[in-house]
Amino acid sequence: MQQFGFIFVKSLFVPEGSDFETSMASYTEALKQLGGVEWTTENLDDTKPLVYFMTTGGTEQELLNIREQRSKAVSDEPVLVVAHPAHNSLPASLEVLARLQQEGAQGQVLYLNSSSDKPALQKIQDVLIDFQVSSELKQSRIGLLGTPSDWLVASSPNHSIIKETWGPDIVTVSLDEINSLIKDVVEDTIPAVRDPLVKGATEIQEPSPAELDDVVRVYLALKQVVKKYELDALTLRCFDLVLGLETTGCFGLSQLTDDGVIAGCEGDLVSTVGLMWAQKLTGQTPWMANPAQLDEVGNKIILAHCTVPRSMVQDYGLRSHFESNLGVGIQGTIANGPVTLLRIGGKKMEQLWVAEGEIIQSGKAENLCRTQVEIKITEGQISDLLESPLGNHLVMIQGHHLKRLQGWWKQMIA
Repeated sequence: MQQFGFIFVKSLFVPEGSDFETSMASYTEALKQLGGVEWTTENLDDTKPLVYFMTTGGTEQELLNIREQRSKAVSDEPVLVVAHPAHNSLPASLEVLARLQQEGAQGQVLYLNSSSDKPALQKIQDVLIDFQVSSELKQSRIGLLGTPSDWLVASSPNHSIIKETWGPDIVTVSLDEINSLIKDVVEDTIPAVRDPLVKGATEIQEPSPAELDDVVRVYLALKQVVKKYELDALTLRCFDLVLGLETTGCFGLSQLTDDGVIAGCEGDLVSTVGLMWAQKLTGQTPWMANPAQLDEVGNKIILAHCTVPRSMVQDYGLRSHFESNLGVGIQGTIANGPVTLLRIGGKKMEQLWVAEGEIIQSGKAENLCRTQVEIKITEGQISDLLESPLGNHLVMIQGHHLKRLQGWWKQMIA
């Protein structure tokens, strides 16, 4: 449950009588049931999200005064104004939000028909989570290990664009440092990671024992980087490991994501932001994959990559990395069922493609990356990817979350 503060914005002309007091008491209790705590202006330095409850009309300037005081402690906070049906609460809410949006603030008015309006109360919860996700993204740090891969010609934005549009800081780390850390991994630390990986596999085809040890070294080195630079996510120019050390980052990236540290391939910062956003907003583990094949008529798509988090699969085998036939790639079987696909992009990372569908089968074709799923799109059009592509990777999460993602993006980005 998202904890938050709420403050009653009052005018000098507070209605008299028990009906008004009873009504406000019922709204107070409803907000407390959502995880809210009633605040006064003395609590405005608390960093938890704040909800403004407009008790009556004539309160617009009072909210602006409170907002100004609040901004000294919490800057750039989206404004959530709650209105109710009586005492001109709604027109006052609309007026003050119009003013704040003129000044560039983000926010919205949520209308409660009553203190028992369950859909509206649920929406308050959702919006509070939206605001929290926005705040967490602004405080997050993404490591760029090496540089974006040379082929990411549409997916290598200036770091300032990422910061301005989505919020994260980008921390650059050289591949020389990564390579040094890989070589310095203590041998005794390898079995604790390798043995469960091997034990859980249904098969091991190409990887040798030495290759299995090498990919664990990569993972342990990446963990050190996460700790040293206090990273919330990272993306690795992984093909340089193939060329330089004849090993791969696929297992390391897969395991980091399962550890709770979002990890993207190929130095793709755009997709890594998408992975972070999807996970924070929905709570689902994300997978970054290539749109390998599609069927416009059937509105179907096949995704494939070698880095699927093992928590997403029913079973997995250990194969080589597809392109190089070196190292270890994860060949997982993902359960049939509902999924959501997304891609962010555009010159300022301000565009979104999102679709819902159903996994209808997993595959093991030898001419594609190791984990493969075929998805029937039920909401959205595959043809959009051909007509207005945003890049060469998609993010997949399990479950249907299109409206949730679109709602956040419309509020925070569009």
